[in-house]
Amino acid sequence: AGEGLPTLTVTTILEDPYVMVRGAELEGYCMELLAALAGMLRFQYRVRVVGDGQYGAVAAGGNWSGMIGEILRREADIAVAPLTVTSAREEVVSFTTPFLQTGIGILLRKDTASQDMSFFHFLSPFSKETWTALLFAYLLTCFCLFLVARLSPCEWNEPKNEENHFTFLNSLWFGAGALALQGATPRPQALSVRVIAVVWWLFTLALLAAYIANFTALLSSGSEQLPIQTFEDLVKQRNLEFGTLEGSSTFYYFKNSKNPIHQMIYEYMEKRREHVLVKTYQEAVQRVMDSNYAFIGESISQDLAAARHCNLIRAPEVIGARGFGIATTQASPWTKPLSIAVLKLRESGDLDYLRNKWWETSCLRQSRERWGPLEPPALGGLFLTLGIGLALGILAALAELSSSSRRAAAHAKKSCCSVFTEEICTRLRIKGAARQSQETSGKANA
Repeated sequence: AGEGLPTLTVTTILEDPYVMVRGAELEGYCMELLAALAGMLRFQYRVRVVGDGQYGAVAAGGNWSGMIGEILRREADIAVAPLTVTSAREEVVSFTTPFLQTGIGILLRKDTASQDMSFFHFLSPFSKETWTALLFAYLLTCFCLFLVARLSPCEWNEPKNEENHFTFLNSLWFGAGALALQGATPRPQALSVRVIAVVWWLFTLALLAAYIANFTALLSSGSEQLPIQTFEDLVKQRNLEFGTLEGSSTFYYFKNSKNPIHQMIYEYMEKRREHVLVKTYQEAVQRVMDSNYAFIGESISQDLAAARHCNLIRAPEVIGARGFGIATTQASPWTKPLSIAVLKLRESGDLDYLRNKWWETSCLRQSRERWGPLEPPALGGLFLTLGIGLALGILAALAELSSSSRRAAAHAKKSCCSVFTEEICTRLRIKGAARQSQETSGKANA
């Protein structure tokens, strides 16, 4: 308070967290916003709670109720509250720049909105494309193990006299054992085979970590099980009643909308208005928690309800983008200064600070957008690392075989290429090519 400063009468409405009663004082988002504006524009204020508990709508006789009516009757100078800017209200009063952006959403209780988990819900952490890529990577790695174990002389020294333990079935078993974090025989001996085995182990370790983390998040989250994702889903279902605040801008949004789905919602609420329309926001939240009821209202207020009550959740779809503004009388000298002050508070980050302060949550909830199935691009680095490891393993096996072939060719005084080709054919059991290589070698010696 300061002597000589103008005094404004402010009308508001009790709604958590905008305006709340704490003892003999009022507190909340709007109270802190009002104090900041008063400090910037140098005015005093008296706050009064709206008498009829309404935001403002046109009655049957053409008179306005709620906070809009009090401003028109000059009972208040400004209205600082979660008051939505609409064309009908703008015709009779003036609004400042919106201090909060919102829309229309659906508030649900998790246990009434959730559906039973699929029998194959354990596949949900990864998308279908990721599972397909994983299967391909598994088969390719096992084939590379089988191939490199045959090519490497360090793994299979005497192909004519010894049996190779890395058969294709054993390679499949070895790869599956790594997926389950279990050791499996045969144990690789050659460097090339070990390179592929180590890369596959690292790949499966990171993959399993991603799977377990995502699966845990999906189990703790409720949004991925919501059958009601949109307003069309809400209209089609028959298990939940739905409604909104009586006389609110949300009710008139559906009344004036030309969208067929919105018209169906309005007709439903109009026919059952005595049963589905609620008087206050607190009543709406309590009804959602206590019965099979879905509340249609301001999405930003629903976010707060979901933050305060962990068994509530807001459906993903939000329609009708709008904003909360400060209402003044038409031609009021305070409209433009208040708008400029709101913009300054937004630019300085003060509005974001108030938003985070009053919407703070203790619920450990994760959204569908964050914890959805992992797509292949999210694991692209893992698959790339696996591919590079497989290539290095094959190159190492060829290098080992080439070194062994050079020593054998020098000892037998044969062509290195012929010995190398003969070794590959023998190890891969290409009999016709092996005989042709031997015949060519015999002619060269003759």
